[in-house]
Amino acid sequence: MSEGYDLSAERLTVGTVGPVGGRLFLLQCRQGPVLLTLKIEKQQVAVVADYLARIVKDAERPGHLPEELPLEEPADPVWAVGTIGVSYDETDDRIVLVIEELVPEDETGAIARLSITREQAAGFAIQATKLVESGRPPCPLCGSPLDPSGHECPRTNGHRPPAV
Repeated sequence: MSEGYDLSAERLTVGTVGPVGGRLFLLQCRQGPVLLTLKIEKQQVAVVADYLARIVKDAERPGHLPEELPLEEPADPVWAVGTIGVSYDETDDRIVLVIEELVPEDETGAIARLSITREQAAGFAIQATKLVESGRPPCPLCGSPLDPSGHECPRTNGHRPPAV
């Protein structure tokens, strides 16, 4: 089992390494000297961004939003993200992300508990949404990413290319 983390984030960001179509998505959190980098799937980034945006929208308007933050080096992930839970701590006015390591069913993995401000949540949601949308466009028929080299759409059974 990997170690656990309980961080009150001073910095939270998401970024990618690699070319479009082969990007590795990374989630980073820093508290003091501790830098936690996790591998996260694009779909997980999109869902967390959407959920954080809804939490911030329903709460009091946040203050100054952090600027878009690049990944810090070294950007080597400690582990891959499995499940993500999100809650709001009204007492501390912070959003809490509980991230579990992706492991086989019969094993126990690490857990990271990241406490973030509403401003960090809003900034993360904006940056993550831009990052997800900057990838390959989806096929209008099946929703799978369109590759410049071509796309065999399952909705057409290979008979015709999708309309773009």
